[in-house]
Amino acid sequence: MSKLTATATCTAHGAVVEQSGQVVRQPLLAQRVAWLAGLAQDLSARLVASRWNAADLDALACGVGLDGRALPAKGWMAVRRLGWGTVPRSGVHVCDRVVRCAQEQAARALRLALHRRALVAAIVASWPDNPRARTDAEWQALRAVLPDGVTVAEIRNRTRQIRAYLDEHGALPADLTDLEQPPTVAAQIVLAAADRQLVTLERTGDHSGRLRVRLPLVETPVSGREWAWHVLDVALPPTVPPEATLCTPTLRVKNGRVRVDLPFQTPISFAPAIGHATAVGFDWGLNSLLTGVAGRLTGSGQVISDGRPLTYDATGISAKLHRLRAEREHLAAKHQRQDKLLAGITPADPRYAQLAAACQVIGAEHERLCARIRNLNRALAWSAARWVVDQAIAAGATVIYMEDLATLEARGRRGRANARLSGQVRGQIVEAIRHLAAKHTIAVVTVPARGTSKYCPRCGSGTSLLQHCPAPDRLSERGWAWAYCPACGLSCDRDWAAAERIVARGLLGQNATRTHRATGARTIGKVVEGNVARVRRTRKPTRAARRARRTGTDLHPRPEARDRSKNRPTPKRPPRTTNNPVNNTANNQSDNATTSSRVPDRRTVPAPFPPGNGQRPAGQAPQATHPPAGRTGLARDSHHRTGFHRVAATPVLALGAYGDGRPRPRPSDLPEMLR
Repeated sequence: MSKLTATATCTAHGAVVEQSGQVVRQPLLAQRVAWLAGLAQDLSARLVASRWNAADLDALACGVGLDGRALPAKGWMAVRRLGWGTVPRSGVHVCDRVVRCAQEQAARALRLALHRRALVAAIVASWPDNPRARTDAEWQALRAVLPDGVTVAEIRNRTRQIRAYLDEHGALPADLTDLEQPPTVAAQIVLAAADRQLVTLERTGDHSGRLRVRLPLVETPVSGREWAWHVLDVALPPTVPPEATLCTPTLRVKNGRVRVDLPFQTPISFAPAIGHATAVGFDWGLNSLLTGVAGRLTGSGQVISDGRPLTYDATGISAKLHRLRAEREHLAAKHQRQDKLLAGITPADPRYAQLAAACQVIGAEHERLCARIRNLNRALAWSAARWVVDQAIAAGATVIYMEDLATLEARGRRGRANARLSGQVRGQIVEAIRHLAAKHTIAVVTVPARGTSKYCPRCGSGTSLLQHCPAPDRLSERGWAWAYCPACGLSCDRDWAAAERIVARGLLGQNATRTHRATGARTIGKVVEGNVARVRRTRKPTRAARRARRTGTDLHPRPEARDRSKNRPTPKRPPRTTNNPVNNTANNQSDNATTSSRVPDRRTVPAPFPPGNGQRPAGQAPQATHPPAGRTGLARDSHHRTGFHRVAATPVLALGAYGDGRPRPRPSDLPEMLR
């Protein structure tokens, strides 16, 4: 057994002062929480700014304190062991537990900076001749010095940052402190570093909890009498199960409301890393966001697939994100231009007030657009993750294999597609898949991405190259969407072929699975190639085929040719008439008027009004789709499962067992509950 940690965001709508019984409404409670978060933010920001230099970052990175002992995992203890003290401002009374919370937040910010520092140092040490296009040798030299778990997106972003610094200063940065300013500390209070002297938490029911915390009664308290215990009753969301263990939360204020970021731990079963026989593999696609297949490892060591591709097409959401990112960049450039104009004039200038107001409006719109992109990315990530886990459960898989983002290199058209999909935060999708799969005891393992779309999954084994073309009827042209193998005749979607190679690499190389000690992420670094066989469903001969076999006749006889000789006059056709009462008026034609087959320029009758309230939208009327008669389950509309109206995803169907001599079952052969 292990524990799965997640965070639920709750809202505290009010509180009660424990000593006096005073009821604190939401506006006053938000003000007092903001005072506490402001005190902690001031302490953390001053500590981070004072230690933002190469010597102190080296001391934190070495992991050894002043007394020679190893630094603990808790940030506030590591800061104190290094002798990095911080004191409140003069005249402000803050207890030691609040100082602890501030030191914990500062230590987390500095430890995150160590990862960026190692990444920047590796890129600077292996700086290429052309930063926009590294050669294979330069990529290998960079990979040799990079820390573990670095994705291509991180390398690209840091390379652009260093290149901008080089263009401005004419030299490479010596350290991260030259490249960046001290990180900004958020206005929040991390209560995980405190004890019962500052906060207590108990669960009062399956869907409720009670939080006791000391809050200041004024903005700048000068003594302990200006602090008081407040009792906050918090309603837990349905995502927190009754058996979960609640942990100490983090308090912050957003939009005038007190947000309680409540971590909780749920006991789960341990998912093994090896010994898997059924798996699903997914490829980061070019034609769609995710393309996957289900595969099984037979007793003879052969990988077989049911021959059914699983696709999650988010083209509409991707186009919307691309448009929003372009608008965000336009607003950012506009805001930067306004800042330069403001810097060139004085406040006494009559244009200053108008420019300042315009700059403020553009900044607010830019923040709103960034929040919209983040929310859309988050929703898309969890929707795709839920669909992936549902497909794995339906297939009976015990492991999900995916491409390793750290080895996913972008070249050619794939590079442009990966750049467009980078806003969809593939890392968030992987983390969401790991979180949801852990609840169902399903392992998530990444495999090397290089070469998955290059070789044939049926006869390749690393030797037979695929030809990429635009479509199956244009095999002689160069393209990227379709894959064709000249050796065996395989013709399928490029992402489908890559997904089959991913599931084969995972099942055949699962003995080389390694688990990261710090993050728990599992990956396969060794590439083991193997072919994938598609199981075909046996089809019974139809009644016409059995009759043709019994009588010896042709199954599909060609009809006799029609006699087209001109041996009689062509009969006259009667004129077409109309019975439209709208046109049968006194001023129009008679009832036997001849009509034309030409489409009218405008509608002759008004469109039918929708039965419900509202106006019918423009364009084609929506077609309602429902499950066939006698079948239970979800409708065929993709948004019923994915949560998006513009996402086309393969429906979740459980097809049962296959392989080892068993044909792929028909949906009609399944139990009623699985249809």
